[in-house]
Amino acid sequence: MKILITGANGYIGMRLLPLLLKMGHEVVCTVRNAQRLSIDEEIRSKIEIIEIDFLQDVVPNLLPRDIQVAYFLIHSMSTSTSDFDELEAITARNFNAYLRDTLAEQVIYLSGIVNDQNLSKHLWSRKNVEEILGEGDFNLTVLRAGIIVGSGSSSFEIIRDLCEKLPIMITPKWVLTKTQPIAIRDVMRFLTGVIGRRDTYNQSFDIAGPDVLTYKEMLKGYARIRGFKNWILTVPIMTPKLSSYWLYFVTSTSYKLALNLVDSMKIEVVAKDNRLEQMLGIQTHPYEEAIQMAFKRIEQNLVISSWKDSMISGRFNQSFEKFIQVPKFGVLRDEKKIKIDDETRVLDNIWRIGGETGWYYANWLWRLRGFVDKLTGGVGLRRGRTHPDRIYPGDSLDFWRVLLADREKKRLLLFAEMRLPGEAWLEFRIDEEQYLHQVATFRPRSLKGRIYWYFVLPFHYFIFGGMIKRIAKA
Repeated sequence: MKILITGANGYIGMRLLPLLLKMGHEVVCTVRNAQRLSIDEEIRSKIEIIEIDFLQDVVPNLLPRDIQVAYFLIHSMSTSTSDFDELEAITARNFNAYLRDTLAEQVIYLSGIVNDQNLSKHLWSRKNVEEILGEGDFNLTVLRAGIIVGSGSSSFEIIRDLCEKLPIMITPKWVLTKTQPIAIRDVMRFLTGVIGRRDTYNQSFDIAGPDVLTYKEMLKGYARIRGFKNWILTVPIMTPKLSSYWLYFVTSTSYKLALNLVDSMKIEVVAKDNRLEQMLGIQTHPYEEAIQMAFKRIEQNLVISSWKDSMISGRFNQSFEKFIQVPKFGVLRDEKKIKIDDETRVLDNIWRIGGETGWYYANWLWRLRGFVDKLTGGVGLRRGRTHPDRIYPGDSLDFWRVLLADREKKRLLLFAEMRLPGEAWLEFRIDEEQYLHQVATFRPRSLKGRIYWYFVLPFHYFIFGGMIKRIAKA
């Protein structure tokens, strides 16, 4: 079959893509920017990539007419705390318009469980999108999931951050809310299992694991799997805004996502319809087994996708082309170079930078800068990186965004997503004469930006000087 994946560079889309190829399907991916689809060249050569922004006006006949099945995996919850529901409605209507030019028989939509009468804005928006998609010229299959547990999922990473960093937690009362988590592996089985099944057309199904747990029980279960104890004290007076700040500072989530998550965490998300399990013959994994599977993937460096790599995890929401050419005028620069004797080893060091490896020199200062960034509403260092030694354009890398990662041309270009009075680039490249160049470029915004640059310049001399030497010699 010819299958369309919208939101192909998202957490679910990145997991779904290799599975569909393995099943023998022909795959078309739509993304806003083809350069930031984080896949290797082998997979890229097997698919068709089309650039579409579903928030913009519809361009007729942009999709192949012979598409048979399409996945709608677009959401905007992390981009806004006020109008994300309007944005999601626009994308759904535009999606319907694009599909009219195709022969698509089925659309599969991954939604949220909406069985509670009092829905959060996030869950109401998901239900509204269902209704809009239901007006399309195709058969709609809706899969409604709750908390998705898997390596790199936002839910798993938040639970991981909370448990690993806070052995004693003072928590809001929403930790007593019941939910029904599902393993990412099971989500994939459901998403692929309904392809072309006429008995799922124009129907919605709840999909969930076998365990109904409170968030507190989920935190306790994680600690049990990891072999330590945690103490959780619940207080009734923590406001939603205070709860959001609590999540934002302790975990790697953005504030906008934290605020919307807290709004949803007050609502019970429990499945009431398990027909699809029986129809597809799927036995779902218990919560603690899902945690174990996630860690197995992490330990084997097999994390395929992470929510942190999505653009909505940071502040970069513009076109790559605008920033990939580093400006030369009206900027301040710190440029260093050093002769190297082993090009392959140095490239390996560059490709491992950030995350668990760190920044090679004065890591405590990098952590301090990340802490200050978090205090001022930035992303901080907690996002880390998805894989220890593979980088793709568009990936997050601590408080940077990867603009270019070309190993053949021996160049890595990063753009800062930290809070700054200007724009900043950090570039590593090796020239033909075997010199490693390390260039920090800053385009200040007003006098405040220039004052900032000269204030941190002594630190740059110390940090960047040590960093290039360690990268060259490590």
